Amino acid sequence: MLPIHTLRTKIQDTSPLIHNITNVVVTNFTANGLYAIGASPVMAYAKEEVENMAKVAQALVLNIGTLTKQEVEAMLLAGKAANLASTPIVLDPVGVGATPFRTESAKKLLTELNIAVIRGNGGEIANLIDHSVEMRGVDSTAKMNDTVAIAKEVAKTWGTIVALTGESDVITDGDRVYTVDNGHFLQSKITGAGCLLSSVVGAFISVHDDLLEAVTCAVAFYGISAQVAAEKEPNMGPGHFQVHFIDALYQLTSGQIDHWANFNKSIMEGK
Repeated sequence: MLPIHTLRTKIQDTSPLIHNITNVVVTNFTANGLYAIGASPVMAYAKEEVENMAKVAQALVLNIGTLTKQEVEAMLLAGKAANLASTPIVLDPVGVGATPFRTESAKKLLTELNIAVIRGNGGEIANLIDHSVEMRGVDSTAKMNDTVAIAKEVAKTWGTIVALTGESDVITDGDRVYTVDNGHFLQSKITGAGCLLSSVVGAFISVHDDLLEAVTCAVAFYGISAQVAAEKEPNMGPGHFQVHFIDALYQLTSGQIDHWANFNKSIMEGK
């Protein structure tokens, strides 16, 4: 059994500082979600301070959802400072493949920084290695037949952990693979569900040395929270789900984690 509730308790006990350079659509939701799990969010974007903030944070999350040239420059400054301070970095390549600017910016970040984790949907992950998957805005319009192979190739290409999230989540370092089958369809009906997950991943990797385990725990914990939230009311809509979801991130018990956790480590290199 992965140490999901152990890591969740570590986050609550240590309240790690998670530095987010994220998009304007999800800032409030991301901050509230991090507070709910026990972490301390900070949103710092200015080039004049991002290096100092990244040095003292326990994780740095770079999210390109509402990208500008100035923001890319700030991300590079923060990322290089984080690398020097051994602060792990999570990259959320929102909408990669939708425009050349997004794709080029994500690859620049991956080339110039040591990224610990990439967290994205199937289309975003595939486009990082030029596997063409059509994007409509920041959403993927196609399903891929072999998400495990795509995730492993991206992990090996960029030397990082990949969390490819969707109907079934794939987490891999290029050799070892976990799959997670927790979550609820209403996550796709609220803005920022994936973006918040990337920041939750940042919190989990800040308290555990085995990055693959930490990312898998974060993804499973997040999906379980969604399932618990969806059971709070019959015929729930996205508005009420969002509120119950934040509550579940805060209130989820060890018993609920043990009951709902649904992950698999059977897919290995060479099998």
